[in-house]
Amino acid sequence: MKKSTILNAITYLFLSITSFIWVLPIVWLIMQSLRGEPGAFTSYVIPKIWTFDNYIKLFTETKLFNFPRWFLNTLFVAVFTCIISTIIVLLTSYAFSRLRFKMRKPLMNVILVLGMFPGFMSMVAIYHILKAFGLTQSLISLILVYSGGAAMGYYIAKGFFDTIPRSIDEAAIIDGATKNQVFWKITLPMSKPIIVYTILTSFIAPWVDFIFVSVIMKDNYQNYTVALGLYQMITRENITAYFTQFCAGAVVIAIPITILFIIMQKYYVTGVTAGGAKG
Repeated sequence: MKKSTILNAITYLFLSITSFIWVLPIVWLIMQSLRGEPGAFTSYVIPKIWTFDNYIKLFTETKLFNFPRWFLNTLFVAVFTCIISTIIVLLTSYAFSRLRFKMRKPLMNVILVLGMFPGFMSMVAIYHILKAFGLTQSLISLILVYSGGAAMGYYIAKGFFDTIPRSIDEAAIIDGATKNQVFWKITLPMSKPIIVYTILTSFIAPWVDFIFVSVIMKDNYQNYTVALGLYQMITRENITAYFTQFCAGAVVIAIPITILFIIMQKYYVTGVTAGGAKG
């Protein structure tokens, strides 16, 4: 009993220290966003002047850094990417899980291998393809890029669909249902965890991406997303004057994702664990 108590105490201590290390950067960011002193760096951690002016300026002083426009751009791209990617992933995963066809395993292996390569390896080719179709520097091009490779993330959703008994599909087909009806009216209503998981991952990808948007948008300032827009605030010529506004912007864009994760956390965890059971 004594040994168990000591072990539990060490575990809780380790978790407490880890939690403190994890939370510290977030607390620092919030404090910097409320700092009234100008400049990028100070010799002290806790601000001497507290103010909400950085948040106010972020939404009112838009001549140089149009944060509201960037936020709406990001939201637009994230929502449509989320819808398209979720549909593609679920359809692909269900096909690989339930259907049996000649090229099924080779296709699964090819997609899995291709998904292991970093996306930025193809960004130059993607840029020239978009340029050939006249789609560069547009929000539509970002949606196409982010949702174009969605099928490569099929394996987690497939693992979840594998856990649903085939007998349910067979019973529905005997009763006269088509495979299409089985998917939309029977399988999907039973798959809320993996749907939520797919929605979350599809929504976050364009929200945090910097590489592709910087290549595709170039100098189209009004079509920047928040990741690229906020980066402009901490370039060498702007960081001194706009660092605290940058921190405020970082806090603002983190709020929607945080709320979404808190609300859907139980579904997210269930989707991951179930997907890994038979993936």
